[in-house]
Amino acid sequence: MADPTVTVVPAGWAVAAAGLLGLLAVAAAALDGFLTARATGAGPAGLSRPFGEVTRLMRQRRRVTVAADRLLWRIGGAGLLVMALLITTVVPLGDWALVDLDVGVVWVNALDVLAWAFVWLTGWGANSAHSLVGGYRFLAHGLAYELPLMFALVAPAVGASTLNVGTVAAAQRDLWFVVWMPVAFVVFCTGVLAIAVWGPFSPAVGADVAGGVTAELSGVDRLLFLGGRYALLAAGSAFAVPMFLGGGAGPVLPGWAWVLVKASALLGVFVWLRRRLPAVRPDSFLEAGWLVLLPAVLVQDLVVALVATGGG
Repeated sequence: MADPTVTVVPAGWAVAAAGLLGLLAVAAAALDGFLTARATGAGPAGLSRPFGEVTRLMRQRRRVTVAADRLLWRIGGAGLLVMALLITTVVPLGDWALVDLDVGVVWVNALDVLAWAFVWLTGWGANSAHSLVGGYRFLAHGLAYELPLMFALVAPAVGASTLNVGTVAAAQRDLWFVVWMPVAFVVFCTGVLAIAVWGPFSPAVGADVAGGVTAELSGVDRLLFLGGRYALLAAGSAFAVPMFLGGGAGPVLPGWAWVLVKASALLGVFVWLRRRLPAVRPDSFLEAGWLVLLPAVLVQDLVVALVATGGG
């Protein structure tokens, strides 16, 4: 059953939820611009680069390649942003939630698979060699991260004996799951970076293939795809809060404020990691995913199951 402490807010709040996700995504882009300015020595002028880029892309005319599948191309380019919005629908903001699904954990696990389709369609639809190579690179990364990510989400669900996200958060009143499920948390964070084509998983948009899946994107299409990547980082950070970081638990501040503080802090770490971790070749990560991440997270699930069973 759904957690009775979570109140389902009216559907009109979906606009507010979308706006909040947008603010987090803009904050991520601004922080990324700040770190880029520091790394390149661009100075204060570099801080406004993300906002200037938005203006430029809004005014830029869309390019269309020869024999491109425009429908699939556009669906792929905008899909990541829609996917991020759907993930946030089950994230409780303190005691409030837009949708309080009994199977919220399964909902998010099903949505993260959509990234395979959207990034692939972006590469396929352009009818371009560079875009297609980027799409194949993302699929190769997906083969390595998807199964460990699924089992990473199993750990908090087993620990709380529920698939309801609000109930998982409520089960951490005494001890956050990240404390005794660190492997699951790290694997989940790895999955968020991979879904957002971020940091170590950037070969799909690598400069060696002229931008990969983004090689032929321009104008609003490019803006939607890039914005979707930041939005997925924000949505993944927000979902990690009820799953591993105690939800709205915290002193002094109200629950909704603690959710925002925790999500913002994790989002900042994700953005910062972009230039701290090298890009990983798909074949190398495939080996690491199946030989290291998957066995490690399965052991984590076993430990959680034993503790949960013993505690019952």
